[in-house]
Amino acid sequence: MEVFDPLLLARIQFAANITFHILFPTITIALCWALLFFRWRWIATRDEAWLEAYRLWTKVFALSFAMGVVSGITMSFQFGTNWPGFMERVGNIAGPLLGYEVLTAFFLEATFLGVMLFGQGKVSERVHMFATAMVALGTTSSAFWILALNSWMQTPAGFYVEGGQYHVASWLAVIFNPSFPYRFSHVLLASGLTVSFLLAGLSAWQILRRRETLGTGVALRTGLIAGAILIPIQIFVGDMHGLNTLTHQPQKVAAIEGVWETQKGAPLLLFALPDERTRSNHFEIGIPKGASLILTHNPEGEIRGLNEFEGKHPPVAPLFWGFRIMVGVGMLMLAASWAGVWALRRRAANALPRPLLWGLVGMTFSGWVATVAGWYVTEIGRQPYLVFGELFTRDLVGPAPASSIAVSLAAYLVTYLVLIVAYVNVLFYMAGKPANAKGVSA
Repeated sequence: MEVFDPLLLARIQFAANITFHILFPTITIALCWALLFFRWRWIATRDEAWLEAYRLWTKVFALSFAMGVVSGITMSFQFGTNWPGFMERVGNIAGPLLGYEVLTAFFLEATFLGVMLFGQGKVSERVHMFATAMVALGTTSSAFWILALNSWMQTPAGFYVEGGQYHVASWLAVIFNPSFPYRFSHVLLASGLTVSFLLAGLSAWQILRRRETLGTGVALRTGLIAGAILIPIQIFVGDMHGLNTLTHQPQKVAAIEGVWETQKGAPLLLFALPDERTRSNHFEIGIPKGASLILTHNPEGEIRGLNEFEGKHPPVAPLFWGFRIMVGVGMLMLAASWAGVWALRRRAANALPRPLLWGLVGMTFSGWVATVAGWYVTEIGRQPYLVFGELFTRDLVGPAPASSIAVSLAAYLVTYLVLIVAYVNVLFYMAGKPANAKGVSA
C-alpha cells in the first residue's frame, strides 16, 4: 500500500522542476534586450561605461542561459515519466508547439550565442550587434511558443476530439487562444521587471562594496528607469488579464478573491484565512465593494462564488496568498523604482543614499518572488484540470509508483537547492570581483 499519493507527488515534482526552470528564462528573455540596449549605446556614444556594462551582464546572461537549458531538459523528461497521458491525449497540439519552440527559438539562440559571447573584436560591431539582436529575438520566440501552449491549456480553443485524442482545427485559434495575448504580455513584462531589479540590485551592491566599474552607474540607472516605466504598464496589463480570467475561469478568480457565495458588490479582501472545510473566511479585512469594482469596473458587479463550482475549483489558500504576494511585491517595485529615479535626478548613482542602495540590494531577486507567486496562481488555478474544462489532472498521471517519484523528487530538491545557492553566489562574485573595478560609476 502506498503511503503517499502518486498524483500529489507527481504534481509536486513537476512544480519543483518548473519553479527552478522558470527562474532563468525570466532573466534571459529581458536581459538580452538590455544587452542589446547597452551595445547600441556603446556604438552610439563610444562611452566605455556602456561597454563595461555589456561585458559584465553578458556573463550573467551566459550563466543564466546555461542553467535554463539544463533545467528545461530535465523538466521535459517528466512528460514521459509522470504525465504520459498528457502527450497521448493532446500530443497533436503540444508536440508541434514544443517543436516550434526548439526550431525557431533554441536553434536561433544557439546559432548566434557563440558570436555574441566570443565574437567581440573578431567580427564587426554591426555583426556583433546583429548577433545580440538575434539571441534576444530567440529568447522572446521561445517564450512565445511555450506560452502559446500554456495558454491553450488554460483556455483551449481551435481543436476537435476524435478517438479520445485532441486534434487541431485551426492553428491560429490554438496559438492565439483567448488568454494568450494577456499571458504573453504579462510574462514579458515580468521578465523586464525581474531584470530591472537584478540590474539595480547587483549594481547597488557593487557601490556599497566599493567594487563599482565604469558600467555600474549606467546599469543601475537603466534598471531603475526601466522598472519605473514597466511596473505601471504591468499593473494595467494585469488588470486586463484579470478581466479575461473572470470571463474564462471564474472559479480561479473566486479563489483569488476568497469569494464563496455569488454576490454583488464583493469586498476586496486585504487579509483573510480561507477555510475550505467550513467554506468561509476567518478574520476578514477588506475594502467594501473593492473586488467588484476592480474585476467588473462596477462597484455592484457580480462575482460568482466558489460554491457554484464545488468539486471543480482550485485549492483556495495557495491562490489567495499567492496573488497577494505577487501584488505586494509589485507595489514594492513601484515604490522602490520611483524613489530611485527621483533620487537619481540630482546625483550620481554612487551617491545615492545608503538606505536606498541597501533596499535595492534586498530587492535584487524580487522579480523571482513575484514571478513564481504569479505562476503558482496561474497553474494551481487551473486545477483540477490539466487542460481546463477538458482533461482532469488525475486522469493523465503515469503509472510510476509513489516511492520512485519520492526518491527522484528528493534528488531534484537537493540538487536545485545546491544549484540556486551556487548561482546566486556566482552572480555576486562576478559583480564584486576586484578585477572588474576599473572606474567609478557615472
